[in-house]
Amino acid sequence: MKKILLILSVLALIACQEETPKKDYVTFSGTINNPNSDSLIVEKRGFKKVIAVNEDGTFSDTLTVEPDVYYFFDGVESSSLFLKNGYDLTLTMDTKEFDESIKYTGEGAENSNFLAEKSLKEEKLFGGDFDNLDAAGLDKAMQDARAELTIFIESKKDVDTLLVRKSKENLEGTIKSLQGYYGSMIALREALPKGAPSPTFQEYENYKGGTTSLSDLKGKYVYIDVWATWCAPCKAEIPYLKTLETELHDKNIVFVSMSIDDDRSHKGSWDQAKANWKAMVADKELGGVQIFAPKGWQSEFIKEYRIAGIPRFILIDPEGNVVDPSAPRPSDPELKTMLASLL
Repeated sequence: MKKILLILSVLALIACQEETPKKDYVTFSGTINNPNSDSLIVEKRGFKKVIAVNEDGTFSDTLTVEPDVYYFFDGVESSSLFLKNGYDLTLTMDTKEFDESIKYTGEGAENSNFLAEKSLKEEKLFGGDFDNLDAAGLDKAMQDARAELTIFIESKKDVDTLLVRKSKENLEGTIKSLQGYYGSMIALREALPKGAPSPTFQEYENYKGGTTSLSDLKGKYVYIDVWATWCAPCKAEIPYLKTLETELHDKNIVFVSMSIDDDRSHKGSWDQAKANWKAMVADKELGGVQIFAPKGWQSEFIKEYRIAGIPRFILIDPEGNVVDPSAPRPSDPELKTMLASLL
């Protein structure tokens, strides 16, 4: 009888354990060496959670989530992770080697470690100078990258099947996007190779009064920033452009900022578009030559340079010939290297 009672007690204990509900939240904690901010932001579309980071770089919080890929942002850089209620994730990271140092432990760690490793592989495979290839070379590079990443994704047998499916879907989207972008750059450089006569602009309104044509600037290198007041990435380049102008003020180069603000982005009013342009030039104390493209995106100069997204930077030589139809941004150290070899 005692033996039967003991067995029944064990079975009852097991039943109680089985009935214990799994927690309906994620515990996310960790330690960040050299933290960039006093908080981490975990988010995806429709979800955002701010987690406080202590002075010693430690943090801990709980999140109630739908199973999916999320992103955390430390104020400077970001990375992806996979969250699912019931997980207990611990992150260790050093911001001095951000992507390379990310490591997760705890329940569900295999999924986020997979994303961190995949990110490094994508950076290696997609970080090349693809726009210097021809179309056939670009296609081969993309196919090779797809094959290598597909093998990597399918080799991870312990990763959540939802994450595997999303990774494959996102890979196809990434390939398509990069092939389209770099394909357009290759076509641009084939149409406007180095040394070819540059398309010109004539009598564009100058912020300081009068008009400016490309021919007015002959004899100097011309670095053109095509931008608009509503474009956040364009505005992010302004401090770098100002610094570059100051550093090279005595060199044989002129910096031109060409606004393509138009009526489509200013409630159907060209007057409002122009007023916004002038207001921002004044507010940001923009230097160089500030000009306004008369037809916005439909201006001939913009169409001939095949500009479909901004900011775009163009470098033209003193004779009016193309140096680079899609030059590095002011924030890119490669630009200083390029200019140092020319000036």
